[in-house]
Amino acid sequence: MDTSYDPPSAFRHAGDALHELVAAEIGSSDFGPDDYLPGLDAYLHAMDYDPRFHEQGRRAAWGQIIGVLRGRAHAYLSMKRNPGFDRHPVVSPVVITGVPRTGTTALHRLMALDQRFQGLQTWLLDAPMPRPPIDTWTDYPQFRKTMAGIEAQHAAVPGHQAAHFRAAEEVHECCMVLWHGFTSNILACSGPSAQTYDAWWRSQSEAASYDHFRACVQLIGSNEPDKRWLLKNPGHIENLDLLFAVFPDAKVIQTHRDPGKAIPSLVSLMKNLHPLFEEGRLQERSENMLIREVAKWSEAVEKAERVRARHPGQVLDVVHADFHADPMAVLERIYAFIDMDIPDALIPGFEQRIAEKPELSRGAHRYDIADFGMTADQAREPFRAYIDRYDLLEKSR
Repeated sequence: MDTSYDPPSAFRHAGDALHELVAAEIGSSDFGPDDYLPGLDAYLHAMDYDPRFHEQGRRAAWGQIIGVLRGRAHAYLSMKRNPGFDRHPVVSPVVITGVPRTGTTALHRLMALDQRFQGLQTWLLDAPMPRPPIDTWTDYPQFRKTMAGIEAQHAAVPGHQAAHFRAAEEVHECCMVLWHGFTSNILACSGPSAQTYDAWWRSQSEAASYDHFRACVQLIGSNEPDKRWLLKNPGHIENLDLLFAVFPDAKVIQTHRDPGKAIPSLVSLMKNLHPLFEEGRLQERSENMLIREVAKWSEAVEKAERVRARHPGQVLDVVHADFHADPMAVLERIYAFIDMDIPDALIPGFEQRIAEKPELSRGAHRYDIADFGMTADQAREPFRAYIDRYDLLEKSR
């Protein structure tokens, strides 16, 4: 959470100043194709209309916008400095997706123990470049900047660590590259109120953002082009068609959990960020977020089902309760699906992480759907076909 920049008096008039600031900081005015400009403009206008910022929140929002555009500029500067970065295709990446809070992070970080995979480390999402040797990362100012930003957010919202821990050196979500296109769900839900941006975003295609995403994956992995990718992003289920367009031979693992539990957990996670930016209206926003997220993800799972039908054999289903009950059995199914073995030497590491449950080591994530103005059954109602399809009510398992 960067609050070191003085925010403008009006966000909607600050586009030119924003580009000048980032260009001076990065040393490049190349922001790539201008397809990101409509989304940036919509978001800047939303920042003047929707949030009720407190002083630090306004600074934090401006710092976040700078950070996203900086990441985009850094990517194109790195591409220019590394000609030929895209000459190698990304072959059969393994992509984990699913409604948020269905175990995608736990599965992703467990599989990331397998060093035969490469992934998107958090700091490289902030500053895309060919991934340097790990023992040099602390030498990079971009790595140290990401570390400082995460530490500041954890200090400001300690409970957020229990819900969703991040670290500069850990693998993270593809959405943190996709939002470089400023046409992204993450902008509408992970920071200040942005309802007018959300309304604009819902009618847009993210195709240009996925093209940028593919280029950044090729750039980051260009030092190890033959190493298989392990990627993760819940939002891909809404854009499986775009994912398969950029990675036609992807192997997708879709996780599933009772939406009556997953969606309120997501809202609780997002609610934790509200006080970083705004004062007041927390209860109202929590209730509005739950309505939004129920509608958004119930539509997403049905859209994903239609796309899956056109890609037989490319999606494996993992139910959260099965993964929780027997993670190793689920891993064996996954590795068979992606045509890889599990070496004997890797099993102790898997078993140790499963036993230690590091995702729970920073405290329990506690929430009650009743606090958000809805019952679990009301949240489930738009998902009925999906729940029945994957038998997601745990009482019925």
